[in-house]
Amino acid sequence: MKFNFHESYELKQFFENNIKSFEEQLLREAVNVTDKIDEILAIGNIDLVNNAKKLVTYIIDGQEKEVQLFAKQEGIAWSTHSIDLTFKLEWIQAIRRTVWYFVGEYNELTNGKVSENFFSLEKEINDQIDGFLNSFFISYSTYKDSLIRAHRKLVENLSVPIIPINSSVCILPLIGAIDDYRTNILEEKVLTEIGHTRIQTLIIDLSGIADMEAEVIEHLLKIIHGASMMGCNSVITGLRKEVVRKMIHLGISFDNKTETLGTLQQALNKYLVL
Repeated sequence: MKFNFHESYELKQFFENNIKSFEEQLLREAVNVTDKIDEILAIGNIDLVNNAKKLVTYIIDGQEKEVQLFAKQEGIAWSTHSIDLTFKLEWIQAIRRTVWYFVGEYNELTNGKVSENFFSLEKEINDQIDGFLNSFFISYSTYKDSLIRAHRKLVENLSVPIIPINSSVCILPLIGAIDDYRTNILEEKVLTEIGHTRIQTLIIDLSGIADMEAEVIEHLLKIIHGASMMGCNSVITGLRKEVVRKMIHLGISFDNKTETLGTLQQALNKYLVL
């Protein structure tokens, strides 16, 4: 590989004036990532090659704060688009190898200029790269956790949609499978909503529930009882035969205060008229 070199060049100038050669060497080092460059650019608008050049400039220039800030930005970008971390790890290690390849070439061209301060330079460069990796993974993990929490909150809200009809009546349509986790969310949201809005009637539509485990049915009955203790009557609609059969076999039933109707429409006709 031919280099653009002059005796007056410092290490930073050597990198700057041979940046194209740096890119070529980097792509040779990062075998598995090279084929993914265009895909990662398309997915997350992340330009691996230009970002590598920017990172190396910060490292050679000793701009530690810029390295840390850049790492955090990269961590958020990779986390947002859920890009495979193995590519990032290989890419950074390829950058490290390429940097040291260029340092070695510069040392030869300058007849051992780097050798005089090799250990301090080695520590400085590797510490910067390690610091970048550390900040990147912390940023990635922190942002990913926040995304998971936000997604979980959204799922919770969608899985227990309490819909106000008027100042005293709300509907809770339940669809899909109900497990212990979802019933815990159900308990929290129902009791909280009753406490906040002081609704008098909660219509729980179960037409979208094909079946429920015994533990879930018992938990649901406790939630209904808790709602009653707070002054809110429950109306159950759309019970399927599978659920009713299971309740009969378990010997459990709704209390006398809980009304059951065949369909949600019947409940709406009754309580909206009232």
